[in-house]
Amino acid sequence: MAVIRPAQEIGAELRGARCRARLTQTQIGGIVGYSASAVSRIESGHMRLEYDRLLAFAAALDIPLDRLTSTPAPSPAQVDTVGRPSDEEDAVRRRNLITGALAVTAAFGVPTASAVSATRDPAAPLEDYLFRLPSAAPVPLARLVQETASARADFRAARYSALGRALPSLLASASATWKESTGHERERASVILARSYVLAAELALKQHSDAAWAAADRALTAARASGHPVPVGEASRVLAITMRRSGNSPSAVRLLTREAGDLDTGQEQTGAVRTTLLLTAAYSAATGKDRTTALDLLDAAEEETARRAAPSGLFTVDATRTQVDVYRIGVHTALGTPDEAVEVARRINIDTMATPERRARAWTDAARMWHSLRDGPQTFAALRHVEKEAPQEIRRPALRALTTDLLYAPARVPGVREFAARTGAIPA
Repeated sequence: MAVIRPAQEIGAELRGARCRARLTQTQIGGIVGYSASAVSRIESGHMRLEYDRLLAFAAALDIPLDRLTSTPAPSPAQVDTVGRPSDEEDAVRRRNLITGALAVTAAFGVPTASAVSATRDPAAPLEDYLFRLPSAAPVPLARLVQETASARADFRAARYSALGRALPSLLASASATWKESTGHERERASVILARSYVLAAELALKQHSDAAWAAADRALTAARASGHPVPVGEASRVLAITMRRSGNSPSAVRLLTREAGDLDTGQEQTGAVRTTLLLTAAYSAATGKDRTTALDLLDAAEEETARRAAPSGLFTVDATRTQVDVYRIGVHTALGTPDEAVEVARRINIDTMATPERRARAWTDAARMWHSLRDGPQTFAALRHVEKEAPQEIRRPALRALTTDLLYAPARVPGVREFAARTGAIPA
């Protein structure tokens, strides 16, 4: 009979599999019949699973049973005449339980982890190649600049599938070119390599992929090698977001404010980068429930935008007054005071934002605000704006989870079920 591994080991294994499958605790709980809080206790090792429930998790998350159990070697008395353990019936029972768990999954219309991972995952090529880039030869810097610009255009237009396909070869070419460059060309190649990894980190963050850590760290390493403050700031921002996502908001705030303090505000581009660092720091502080710091940082970012006559074009984000207001919405929602953001949401004109990705991100913050206020129709209206601006953005794991919450809310909103099926939140 297989022996279940210690609860801490089981929890770590389940959490890793869930994250790889891009499922929330609520979603996996719906598959196996637990609340999100129970899944949290299981993943933290504070709740032990019975054998049949463990098999249900294994089936839903496609985890091999030997990762969750250990089987003692059978004694001679336990082995039959053809050398098989006499508990073969237990193996049959395991298969039946797994089949049953999959049947339950299908009956409730919730995709298994394999189904989720197999469809619409723009970060999948990146995860496959990030730690073993394809072989590539150095290319002329002019060509590399052009390829990076094309990848950036895909990101800003929210064409994430195209970006996911392009990034492995871009990263490989940029890395090979950097290795072979010297002098000023090496500095330029460092900037290109850093920004390529920034794009990789941005895409991984949108898909809740663990690859974001590695991509952001490599982006910052390459940026520091370039000696240019703008790519250093851009890379620091994505690295801080990975820190915040792992639950370490105070460290993210410290990194961002330190990098912002090192920038020369007298120059247009470094001032713009400083604004984005302060905004990300404000949201990070808000997720850590530090209201005073979050609002102070927002005000500092707003003052920074007032110093510049026009926005400076940064690589992936904007540094405008409208962007400050969008972050203000997100900060108040994270602080648990979404009512304070309503007036801000009503006064801004999201259509003036420069790119589909930024407009979709702004509508996402509006959707979260209305959802926190339990206003289903307004939440749905904001989600439909996200879909209109960037169809691939609405398929992000976080937005699928928000759509699912709206679908099963006590007050029914017309059109949500069709929207959920169309955007991948539930099977079509």
